[in-house]
Amino acid sequence: MLKIIDWYIIRKMISTTVFMVLIMSTIAGVVDFSEKADDFVKSGKSAYYILTKYFAGFIPFIISMIFPLMVFLAVIMFTSKMAGRSEIVAMLAGGTKFNRILRPYLLGALFLGGIFWYATQYLIPKANELRANFQSTYIDSKSSYEVGQYLLKGTNFYIRVDSNTYAGLRNYDTTTKTAYGGFFMNRLKGSAVIYNLRAQSMKWDTAKKSWKLERVVERTIDGMNEKITSTPTRTISLLVKPDEIRPDKYLKDKMTTGELDRFIKIEQSRGSEGLNDYRVERYRRDATPVSVLILTLMGAVIASRKTRGGSGLHIAMGIILAAVFIVMDKFSLTFSTKGNLHPMLAAWMPNIIFSIVAVILYRRAPK
Repeated sequence: MLKIIDWYIIRKMISTTVFMVLIMSTIAGVVDFSEKADDFVKSGKSAYYILTKYFAGFIPFIISMIFPLMVFLAVIMFTSKMAGRSEIVAMLAGGTKFNRILRPYLLGALFLGGIFWYATQYLIPKANELRANFQSTYIDSKSSYEVGQYLLKGTNFYIRVDSNTYAGLRNYDTTTKTAYGGFFMNRLKGSAVIYNLRAQSMKWDTAKKSWKLERVVERTIDGMNEKITSTPTRTISLLVKPDEIRPDKYLKDKMTTGELDRFIKIEQSRGSEGLNDYRVERYRRDATPVSVLILTLMGAVIASRKTRGGSGLHIAMGIILAAVFIVMDKFSLTFSTKGNLHPMLAAWMPNIIFSIVAVILYRRAPK
C-alpha cells in the first residue's frame, strides 16, 4: 500500500519530468524556428499552417528523443533536493530500507515508461508524418544539398520478385514513375539463368495499375537451346508499386510499429538490402521505454547520497552520464547500419551497459 511519502515522490517525479520536457522542447522549437525561418517565409504558408503542420509534429519528435534523459535529470533534481534537506537520511535512520525508498521511483518509472511506450508505437509516428511531409515538401526540396544527395544516391533499384526471380530498374525517376535506363528480370533454376527479360524503359500505367515496358527482348534458355522474342510494348505485374521503390528518408519515423513490422517482412521477402535502419528503429521502440526505468533507478541512487556539492554535483554527474548514454546510442546505431552489429543488440546495448552501471551504483549506495 502506498503511503504519503510514496505519493509525494511520484507526484514530484511526474511534475518535474513534465516541466523538464516542456522547457527543453520549447527551447528546441525556438532554435529550430530560428534556423528555418527563411524556409518558412519562402514556403508562403501562414503561421497557423506551420504550427499545425510542422511544429505539431516536430515537438513530439523532440520529446521522443529526450524523454528518457529528461526523466533521468528530473529524478536527480528533486531527489538531490530531498537529500540536501536530509529527508533521505531521516527515512533511512527511521528504519526504512533503501529498497522501500526506491519503490515509488520504480512505480513512477513504470507509469511514465508505459505512456512513452504507447506513444512511440502509435502516436509519435503519426506526428512524425506531419513533420516529415512539411520538411520534404517545403524545406528539403528547396535545399541544393538535399537535392544533390537525392540525385546522387543510386537511382538503380533491385527487387526480389519471388524466390527464383530477380529484377532491377535503372535511372528511376520518382516524379514520372519511369525507369529511363531500362529494366531487366532474371529467373533462376539453381544457379543457372533460364529466363531473361530486358526493356529499354519502364513506366507505371496508372489506368491499368501495372508496369508498361517498351522495346522488350525476352530470352528463354533450355540447356543449349535459346529462344529470343522481341516485342515493342508489354505490361508486366510486379509485387512492387511506384511509391515502394524509393522509400523516403523519413519512412521509418512515419510508420507505426505494425506498419513497420509489415514493411520489414515484405522487403525481406523481396531481398531488399539496407534494412538495418528499420530493424534498429523497430527494436528501439521497445528498448527506449525500458531505459526510462533504468535511468530512473540510476538517478535515484546517484542523488540519494548527501554531498557537500549539493544538487550542482548531482546534476553535473547526471549530465555527464546522459552525454555518455547519447554517444553510446549513436555509436551502436552506426555500428549496426555501417557494420555487422545485430540490430537488436544495437538497440539494447545502451540499456545493457547502463543496467550494469546502475547495479554497481546501487550496491555502493548508502543503505
